[in-house]
Amino acid sequence: MRLGSDNTGPALPEVIEALTRANDGHVPSYGADPLTEAAQNAVRDLFEAPGAAVHFVGTGTAANAIALASFAQPWQTAFCTPLAHILVDECHAPEFYTGGARLTPVGTGDKMSADDLAAAIAALPAGDVHTSQPGPVSLTQVTERGHLYTLEELRAICDVAHGHDLPVHLDGARFANACAALGCSPAQMSHAAGIDAVSFGASKNGCLGVEALVVFDPDKSWEVELRRKRAGHLFSKHRYLAAQMLGYLQDGAWLRAAQAANARAARLAEGLRYLPGCSFEAEPQANMIFATLPRATHQRLKAGGAVYGLYDGPLETGDPHEPLLMRLVCDWSITEQEIDAFLSLARD
Repeated sequence: MRLGSDNTGPALPEVIEALTRANDGHVPSYGADPLTEAAQNAVRDLFEAPGAAVHFVGTGTAANAIALASFAQPWQTAFCTPLAHILVDECHAPEFYTGGARLTPVGTGDKMSADDLAAAIAALPAGDVHTSQPGPVSLTQVTERGHLYTLEELRAICDVAHGHDLPVHLDGARFANACAALGCSPAQMSHAAGIDAVSFGASKNGCLGVEALVVFDPDKSWEVELRRKRAGHLFSKHRYLAAQMLGYLQDGAWLRAAQAANARAARLAEGLRYLPGCSFEAEPQANMIFATLPRATHQRLKAGGAVYGLYDGPLETGDPHEPLLMRLVCDWSITEQEIDAFLSLARD
């Protein structure tokens, strides 16, 4: 009953096998090896973007911060939602790597609309030397609350941004889960919708630690390369990043893993609906669920060994009927038996 985070799950067998194959002999370092070239081409093929610049890093924070640093000047602001990972959970890494560009929250939750963005840009008129200048837009897909942008919503936001000559970055830590949920291709959810750069996540969905920063303007490639090196994220034994990505993409493993995680979350959500006192913050759409249960139910679950995020508290004292918010996350390895055990414990 390990539903705390998709960061805590194991690596896919395909990834481990690819690493084992890569762990043989000597190859050039710092990304000059044939595996890196093969992995870059595999990512380009996946995104149907033969000219894209593809750079591998070890963490999502690195991918996001380097992407924004490549698009933002220090006197600009990047637009994101109030719950964006880059704003809330990255210890000001984007501000650090951009040399001081700030982040401006747009909207009120985990999603922004095209109208929200237009209003935020209008509030910072370009050319006023006394204020921040409008800079890149960063969206998260799947969002931090488990929601999805439709392809139409992505296009509308990109249209507004591009109308002001602003690039759009997509934090895709759960990019695969979004593709699986929407039934779309990576191309449709990125450059075809107007996205300029993607942090293509893999660590949460079955890799040990690799993300691909995909920039669709090849003219940006050298700048991204320099910023990655300057930031300390160019691995010397780069083949081990590349091998993970090759295993992840092998025969569609990335998509199967996301489909499995989403399916387990759907099974969990369906069972939760019938629990007394359960209420969803919003309808689950991918592999994350935000819902409330009575304190007494949480006490029973935690005592029974269930692992998940509890956002309210305290757990031990208070009205046993008070609803407390939880976050449940399914990774690719969660079994139906684990889901059913969690639900059985919650019902007892």
